[in-house]
Amino acid sequence: MIYLARHGQTAYNLEGRFQGWGDVPLDETGREQARQLAVAVAELEPVTLVSSNIARALETAIIIAELIGLEPQIDPRFAETQTGDWTDRSFAEVAAQDPQAFTSFVELKADWGFPGGESFATQAARVTAGLDDWRARSETGVTVIVCHGNVIRLALRAAGRDLPERPDNASLVAL
Repeated sequence: MIYLARHGQTAYNLEGRFQGWGDVPLDETGREQARQLAVAVAELEPVTLVSSNIARALETAIIIAELIGLEPQIDPRFAETQTGDWTDRSFAEVAAQDPQAFTSFVELKADWGFPGGESFATQAARVTAGLDDWRARSETGVTVIVCHGNVIRLALRAAGRDLPERPDNASLVAL
C-alpha cells in the first residue's frame, strides 16, 4: 500500500506563490505540521519512507524519519512541477496577467505546461513511473512518499479518483 504525504507549510504556501523546484524551507507552522504528520505516519507502520529531492519535502521526511526510525530514500520523480518562469511569482499576479494559463494550471490540464518549465503530461509520466516502481518494491508493506500537491493530484487522476483543488499541507492520501 502506498500513501502520499504532502510536505508541511512554507512561507510561499502562506503567500500563495509558485515554488516549483525552488528549495523553499518549511516555516515553523510547517515543521509543526510535519511533526503531527509523523504521528499519523507512525500509525501506518511503514516499511519504506521515500521523499522528493526538494528541500520542503525532504525536511518533512526527515522529521517523520526521526519518529519512525526509517531513513528517507530520495526519488526526484516525486518532485513538484518545474514551474519555470512562474517560480517565485504570486498566484494573484499570474492570474491577473494570464487568466487562461492560470486556469489551465488550476485545472491540471495535461497538455498545458508552465512557460519555461514542465507540462503536467511530462510530470504525470515521471510520477506514474515512480509509483509503478515503488509498488513493485513494496508488495509486503506500507510505503509513504513525501511529495507535493501536484504530485498527489496527478497520482489521484491516474488512479481515477477525484482531484482536490490543492491538497492541504501535511495531508496524507492513500492510493
